[in-house]
Amino acid sequence: MSKKRDFFSLRIGIIVVGVIIGTLAVLLQKWGNPANMGLCMACFERDIVGALGMHRASIVQYLRPEIMGILLGSVIAALAFKEFKARTGSAPMVRFLLGMFAMIGALVFLGCPWRAMLRLAGGDWNAIIGIIGLAVGVTFGVMFLKGGFNLGRSYHQKNSVVGWMMPLIMVALLLLAIFYPLFGRDKATGDAIAPLFKSVSGPGSMHAALIVSLVVALVVGFLAQRTRFCTVGSIRDMVLMGDSHLMSGLLGFVGAAFVMNLVLGQFHPGFTLGMDAETGKAIMQPAAHTVWYLNLLGMVLSGLCFAMAGGCPGRQLIMSGEGDADAGVFVMGMFGGAAIAHNFNAVGSGPYALWAVAIGLIFCIVIGFAAREK
Repeated sequence: MSKKRDFFSLRIGIIVVGVIIGTLAVLLQKWGNPANMGLCMACFERDIVGALGMHRASIVQYLRPEIMGILLGSVIAALAFKEFKARTGSAPMVRFLLGMFAMIGALVFLGCPWRAMLRLAGGDWNAIIGIIGLAVGVTFGVMFLKGGFNLGRSYHQKNSVVGWMMPLIMVALLLLAIFYPLFGRDKATGDAIAPLFKSVSGPGSMHAALIVSLVVALVVGFLAQRTRFCTVGSIRDMVLMGDSHLMSGLLGFVGAAFVMNLVLGQFHPGFTLGMDAETGKAIMQPAAHTVWYLNLLGMVLSGLCFAMAGGCPGRQLIMSGEGDADAGVFVMGMFGGAAIAHNFNAVGSGPYALWAVAIGLIFCIVIGFAAREK
């Protein structure tokens, strides 16, 4: 007699979850998050890095509670369904560097795979080029996997503290986001010593109320953990096995986001938003650029890194919440990549963006061949 399947393991389950996540992401834009950026793992982690003073781009500095909430929502689900298992031991340094280059590629495109889909659903046609690049990168990653690429297995840890490191870090960040504490005053000037930064203009200054962002993120993290929702995994499974289960959830995500954008008047199609009447210059889509080859190659790099590491940035957060310390190392690599990308002017169409992407692709190719099982 076959075992009764859980709703979340069914195709209808992941479609429903995709619809819920896509709807909530667009609502977060309506409630204050930047346009076409209701949920973006790369952008939001970049903002957190800026808030901690690890890069100096003043317009993208804010302790985004969505990141903390998604991971903690995953923790709640994993504990509730007895799926929290502390594990680690699989090529941590390589995973850190894959996370770093994945972030660099995403920030050249200006968005993670989740945001690529939200940009598409909002009418930003530059996202089409990015999504093509993502699919190409994931396909090359699958080719490496078929060729024997393997970072080794993670091992169960008897001491569960290993699996609790990332959740505890997120709790600490959440407390900082709630209180934004000061740490004394400068004796010479009397000015408050504020080690945390918060943007007063630009995307970093745009955000929904903290409690709203946190509640939405907890729901998203919980549901994503139950369904294994993953943008990169959906492409990987289609290429590797012809399995469309995860792709069903992704299509639900994009479809719901598109419909909600239409309903809320947030759908603005085109590569740009038109021309400025005074300057004659193109008005860019929100947090986007039109340098097609950078959009393409940035996401090729990201897709390749995500495929080689075993999941998109959202999935890596979810696995961190399940006790996977290897996924936690990848997430920390993304934090490091955000600092490097901004400090070395390799974001968007910046002067060193192409160099950064080229270095990342070379690294992935070398590792892809060097880490093959004999």
